[in-house]
Amino acid sequence: MAKQTVDNPFAQPGHNHANCIVTAVDAAEAACARRGERLTPLRRRVLELVWRGHRPVGAYDLLALLQGERGRVAPPTVYRALDFLCEQGLVHRLDSLQAFIGCGHADEHMGDRGDGRHAAHFLICQDCGVAVEVRDGQLNGAISGLAGRAGFAIAGQTIELSGLCAACRI
Repeated sequence: MAKQTVDNPFAQPGHNHANCIVTAVDAAEAACARRGERLTPLRRRVLELVWRGHRPVGAYDLLALLQGERGRVAPPTVYRALDFLCEQGLVHRLDSLQAFIGCGHADEHMGDRGDGRHAAHFLICQDCGVAVEVRDGQLNGAISGLAGRAGFAIAGQTIELSGLCAACRI
């Protein structure tokens, strides 16, 4: 199977975001099929809404979007869909923003616990709000080494770095 990753909007001025959505949904469908999980129409739609942009989106913003499309939708419905997407490693929760962002690496591995979760590191622009998941083996190794030396077992890892992207620094 060909490796699917989402383009980095920081690095590409002519970024085609429609490709990100298609790639992310295709990867989600493939990952769920491999794991024997169901990507229901509602879960798929929540995933598409999360991927509308590279800016993290809050649960209540997603609720409002869904209510605009479907009428009355209860908050637990959105939270259950987000919980599923997070458990499958298709979406990450950014605690500092109390928001969610799509995972651009969902089909690459299953994570240490056998679920879809993996170490996630984000660069978040304080000005334009774009957030990008970055991968760095050296950083992963350094964190694992530090934890190992301390006798600490990492259960989850999300690192959020805030600053200004190149476009906003101009």
